[in-house]
Amino acid sequence: MATKPQTLAVIMGGGRGTRLYPLTKERCKPAVPLGGKYRLVDIPISNCLNSGINRVFLLTQFHTASLHRHVQSTYKFDAFGAGFVDILSAEQTEQTSDWYQGTADAVRRNLVHFRNHVHDHVIILSGDQLYRMDCLDMIEQHIATDADVTIAAKPVPLSAVEGLGVMQVRDDLSIERFVEKPKDPAVIAGLALSDKLEARLQGGHDEKHCLASMGIYVFKRSVLEKALDNTMTDFGKEVIPSLLEDKGLFAYIFEGYWEDIGTVRSFFEANLSLTHPLPPFDFFDSANPIYTHPRFLPPSKLNQCRMDHVVVGDGSIITNVSLKRCVIGVRSIISDGTSLENVIMMGADTYEEADDVARNQSLGRPDLGIGRDCHINTAIIDKNTRIGDNVRLDPTGKPNGVIADGISIVDGILIISKGATVPSGTII
Repeated sequence: MATKPQTLAVIMGGGRGTRLYPLTKERCKPAVPLGGKYRLVDIPISNCLNSGINRVFLLTQFHTASLHRHVQSTYKFDAFGAGFVDILSAEQTEQTSDWYQGTADAVRRNLVHFRNHVHDHVIILSGDQLYRMDCLDMIEQHIATDADVTIAAKPVPLSAVEGLGVMQVRDDLSIERFVEKPKDPAVIAGLALSDKLEARLQGGHDEKHCLASMGIYVFKRSVLEKALDNTMTDFGKEVIPSLLEDKGLFAYIFEGYWEDIGTVRSFFEANLSLTHPLPPFDFFDSANPIYTHPRFLPPSKLNQCRMDHVVVGDGSIITNVSLKRCVIGVRSIISDGTSLENVIMMGADTYEEADDVARNQSLGRPDLGIGRDCHINTAIIDKNTRIGDNVRLDPTGKPNGVIADGISIVDGILIISKGATVPSGTII
């Protein structure tokens, strides 16, 4: 499966994930569940495997236990292919004893591990983006242009560039300059693609475009090592701009669906978009599958349900409920009379046995899942939560912040934290 020239993939596991909190309270960003049965990390790993890149390093440092379990149980390679997905967490060495200080610092500290593997190029990807890309196509352009660094870039209308890192490119796609979060209309106008490049874009457009960095890079091996021979900590803000004067930097134009899942709101909308008849991201592409942990669960049981735009994971038991625009995760239990609208329910890690149910009753504790006659709107229900009967949850008109133990509102979305219990009769 290895590409020629050979390529290593490095996936950035991210920092503390504060913008996704409380979904990152007990897990790192790449381990956050997605689409009813996947994890965020499955996206970049699958892109690599589908592109013929089967030597993958995952760099992370915060709440790694869940990620370790998922990766180790999912990505197993035969002895003849030399493939692996290896997690490299921040570690103390003779030179350093602190955390990764940024994306570039994380890669710098792990160069010693990369050198043990024959390779000519390194592709660096983010662990919290939703997209499907042929990485080999990007690498082949990188080689054809003899680029030192190639940067994946998304065309965006000039009216939408505020807050983005934007690059100005020549007609051969070589990069002329970078502008971080431009606001001056004159500067923005100067970043527009030429008519020649604009004509290359798919479909007709009424507005001029420029190219925004996606945070995905291909480096020549030697260039990467020299570029990190300093104290710079971040690729996008420091390393890449520093190379502009004396290295050949090129853009790779990517026009497919791409979503940076860095906030609760973007996570929420990206998940619910999967319920559309023709979703912007298609998990049904058999030629480029998204891999995940094989759970060998039974099919879901849906009894007397009313459903409108719903994704349901394996092993769920849903009885006499109304679901509208929902993503329901594996092993989800939803009981009679309940209605959910605009809800992501992540499911559970296990089923409860009869003894567990009896114990719950003796303790006055709800069973795993959602009880009877509940009404929940605009919410993310994390894994292993217990919601009792006659619960009403709706964040409409309420401020962001912690509402109760295990319940908070972020970006206008109500979140039930992992393992939380919501007593029967709760109204928010």
